[in-house]
Amino acid sequence: MLARVVLILVAFGGALFAQDSSGYVFFAPGGITAGGHTAMTLHFGGGGEGILGKGIGLGLELGALGPRSDLSESIGVFSPNGYFHFSRSRGQKSDPFVTAGYTLFFRHGTANLWNFGGGANYWFSEKIGLRVEMRDHVWSARYGTAHYWGVRAGLSFRSGG
Repeated sequence: MLARVVLILVAFGGALFAQDSSGYVFFAPGGITAGGHTAMTLHFGGGGEGILGKGIGLGLELGALGPRSDLSESIGVFSPNGYFHFSRSRGQKSDPFVTAGYTLFFRHGTANLWNFGGGANYWFSEKIGLRVEMRDHVWSARYGTAHYWGVRAGLSFRSGG
C-alpha cells in the first residue's frame, strides 16, 4: 500500500502544480536521538514538490521509518512542507534547498511533529538527478524531545516548464 501511494505521488506530482515540479524517492540511514542516546533507523519514501515562484515551493511526502534491526516495526510518516530553492534554474546542475514543515507519524495511533532540513539536487539531465539531504523530525513531549534524523540519498524526477 505504501509503495503504491509513493509511486502515485511521484508519477502525478507534476499534475498537482501549474509551474515547475519534481518528484523524488529516497533512502535514509539515521537515528532516533533522545535523552543522550541514539538508536539507529532506516527511513525510505518519496514525494513531490511544486514551485510557486521565486524559489518558493510546497510539497508532500510519504514514507516509512523503523529500527534497522526490525523494519516490520516501522511507522508511517506523512509530511507537508515548504521549500526554498536558492538557485532554481533549468540550466544549473546544482539546486540547493532548505525545507521545514509538519510531520504526522502513524501506525496504531498518531503523533504530531515538525521537521526541518536541507540539501541539494544535482541534475544529471533535464529530467533526472541525485538528491542528497539531511532531515530532522522533532517530537516535543512533556518528558523531553526526540530527534528522528536521517541522511537521505535518492533520485529526483523533474517535469513542467
